Amino acid sequence: MCAIAGFQGSGSVSVLHRMTGSMAHRGPDGDGHWVDERRMVYFGHRRLSILDLENGAQPMASSCGRFVITFNGEIYNHGELKKELQKAGRLFTTSHSDTEVLLNAYAEWGADMLIRLNGMWAFAIYDRKKEEIFLARDRFGKKPLYYAQSIDSFVFGSELTSLTFHPAVSGNISNLGLSKFFGYGYIPAPHTALEDVKKLPAGHWMKFSCVSRELEVKRYWRYRIETCPDLERADDIELAEELARRLRESIARRMVADVPVGVFLSGGIDSSAVAALAMQGQQSIDTFSIGFEEQSFDESRYASLVADHLGTNHYSKKLHGSRVAGLSESVLNRLDEPLGDSSLVATSMLCEFASEKVKVALGGDGSDELLCGYDPFKALKPAKAYQTAVPGKLHDGILALLSKLPVSHRNMSLDFKLKRALRGIGYQPGIWAPVWMSSMSELDLREFTGHSVPMEETFSEAIEAWDSCESEFYEDRLSQFFVDLYLQDDILTKVDRASMLFGLEVRAPFLDIDVVDFCRKLPVKQKFHRGVGKVILRRAIRDFLPAEILNRPKKGFGIPVGKWFQSETLSPGDARWGSPGKAKQLHHHHLESRSDERAFLWNLMVMNQWAGNAVLTGDQTRGEKVGETVAD
Repeated sequence: MCAIAGFQGSGSVSVLHRMTGSMAHRGPDGDGHWVDERRMVYFGHRRLSILDLENGAQPMASSCGRFVITFNGEIYNHGELKKELQKAGRLFTTSHSDTEVLLNAYAEWGADMLIRLNGMWAFAIYDRKKEEIFLARDRFGKKPLYYAQSIDSFVFGSELTSLTFHPAVSGNISNLGLSKFFGYGYIPAPHTALEDVKKLPAGHWMKFSCVSRELEVKRYWRYRIETCPDLERADDIELAEELARRLRESIARRMVADVPVGVFLSGGIDSSAVAALAMQGQQSIDTFSIGFEEQSFDESRYASLVADHLGTNHYSKKLHGSRVAGLSESVLNRLDEPLGDSSLVATSMLCEFASEKVKVALGGDGSDELLCGYDPFKALKPAKAYQTAVPGKLHDGILALLSKLPVSHRNMSLDFKLKRALRGIGYQPGIWAPVWMSSMSELDLREFTGHSVPMEETFSEAIEAWDSCESEFYEDRLSQFFVDLYLQDDILTKVDRASMLFGLEVRAPFLDIDVVDFCRKLPVKQKFHRGVGKVILRRAIRDFLPAEILNRPKKGFGIPVGKWFQSETLSPGDARWGSPGKAKQLHHHHLESRSDERAFLWNLMVMNQWAGNAVLTGDQTRGEKVGETVAD
């Protein structure tokens, strides 16, 4: 796990060092650079040493000298690929470096190498013969990759901020990017918060020619739900055993490291499954959890229950409200791009806590998306029935009545669920989920941003994901949305940023390609049945965990920001972008319990913090441009 940066064209080694230096937290164990002065190609790297500690320094050149790579990630099947490449005549000089495997794989197979990889990655390879740069990002976007192209430069890096240290990147904010941020709560790829910078979407590669200056971007993989008659007819127990087998193998791959490995343990079914299967064949493992004073958000009791049952070395810590303001400011000060998921703070605390003992941790990310674990899956059938039976005018009246319900700041309270669910049903099914999860209503979003953009345009990526799924089942279509957008641009981004702040690598066993290929072919009834998600996973691990854990409803890793904003433990500040008047109005409504604006206030605080730090990082014009966009 590392940070990469580079460019072709104008610039210097000092520019490259500023780019990589801004990401020192991602790679505290070493740094390096490589330059081709003739073609003005500059590659930089910051290293977090996990494998081949002595020989894995980067940028790394191939034994023949033709290819040079800067790589961020881990390739879990590098051992098998190395054997295959050696049989093909490729030479290796390191003992077990996955970086060198990537170099030889590209030399042997070109872009087709990507479908053979099992892991997480973002890398750039320079072909000195063809004079072109090949860049790629893993299937789910676990590792970030930003890029920008100008008349005389092509620039890339692991963080948005790093690119602003290159003179070709203006740093002007993107109104479209921030509008989508306040809609989704995150910025979907390829959009970013900056006008001239893009994110390479998950499952894509691109090539940049240093000669013609042409840039080609191509998708090489996409999550697709398929119907499999054999799995439709298969026995429930056999399917559960197959999932357990694949998960066990995935975990075993991710336990391989030359540094200590632990497991995040929330007490939910996903992380508990990972811990339970990781313990098989192990005397013990280190597990880590955090909790909260606010009981409706606290899961620490369940984490301790699982740890005691499995016999892990368990470490637990509680997040107190009195600490959250300082902790939030510390985390948001180092946030690379606006991200509206408030659990970023809790995840950061967990990563900091775990990094005191281990350098690698396994988590449960991906299970909810693949196996229909989120609450919106439960709302699909009622939403379909309601939309069919209730005419529009009556729906508007019901919404008006619901707005009178008392506001509760408990985690996933009934009034919160009802208000959000009915808010979304007024739209087409393809955007139910993003509207349910959005921080703002359509009217509030228009008034705040100053743009009269319909929700269908704001959530165009969600509609594309929904429509791209060929399944007749709404559960499958919703799963496609969660995988394509929420997983990539919220969950995995959050974990990447939080873990990299503290030099910790987090691995996701549920996103192993062998596990994913099995899950995407499962019948809906194996994933979601009679209002219960992750049916097959519960069956797969029922012999390893207490019934109290197996039967628990989904809770989520949230923090009580609604209560903290109302008590003014947290303050969003005055809007640096959008309408300050509208922001103050919504803040006032929240303080008076007239409406629950926790998500908007958090997003506002995040954006303000990001905008306020703009003048401290990269090009100073970025902060000035942010200030100029404020409108009322």
